[in-house]
Amino acid sequence: MCRHLAYVGPAEPLGALLTGPPHGLYRQSWAPRRQRHGTVNADGFGVGWYADGDPVPARYRRAGPIWADLSFTDLARVVRTQALLAAVRDATLSGADAEAAAAPFASGAWLFSHNGAVPGWPGALAPLAATLPAADLLSLEARNDSAFVWALVLARLRAGDAMGQALADTVAEVAAAAPAARLNLLLTDGVTVAATAWGDTLWYLARPGGGTVAASEPYDDDPHWQEVPDRTLLAASRTDVLLTPLKEPLT
Repeated sequence: MCRHLAYVGPAEPLGALLTGPPHGLYRQSWAPRRQRHGTVNADGFGVGWYADGDPVPARYRRAGPIWADLSFTDLARVVRTQALLAAVRDATLSGADAEAAAAPFASGAWLFSHNGAVPGWPGALAPLAATLPAADLLSLEARNDSAFVWALVLARLRAGDAMGQALADTVAEVAAAAPAARLNLLLTDGVTVAATAWGDTLWYLARPGGGTVAASEPYDDDPHWQEVPDRTLLAASRTDVLLTPLKEPLT
């Protein structure tokens, strides 16, 4: 379900990370190499990026497949950024909320994506809805499992949790309510990246020229790509990557 990627590092054109690599996110929309669930990611796409001097990212999202957007390759060729988060989508429920359901979701300086699915949605997570303010539920960008998981993460961020802690606690909470959930979450504030490997693939690359990429799968055959073990939290800056095992939820 979906492929996503985040980057922090020296300024690069969007295309150098998304459309240019031989197995980049653009190609992963129809020919992913390591996707375990689903085969084609044609139910929308999005990219969020940060401009110099502006902590609030811009977003470009569409409901259709990335290859059908004739303007995106031009945009990706000329827009440069030191941080981005992008995703191509294979919808859990086809047609739900169109462009609004495409990652990245955003609030303030944060960008978020969910690669996975929550079986039994929405009933499985109904008890968790009571933990959120009514305003958060009413302001969901889309009526899908990913948007709800984002609301849980965002509530923790607004309460002051660090990005990695917000992801780890949300994964534990959702996995306890829906044990078969796949919860590869990706979050950035434009300076650092946090991600979870929980039920699907996650890799990272410390680029020789500087910068760090976290992605569902490698975008090329560089031997420096490292696979993140399942049940792991990744925290990355431009120069460092830290991997921490995630605890299984209490049942």
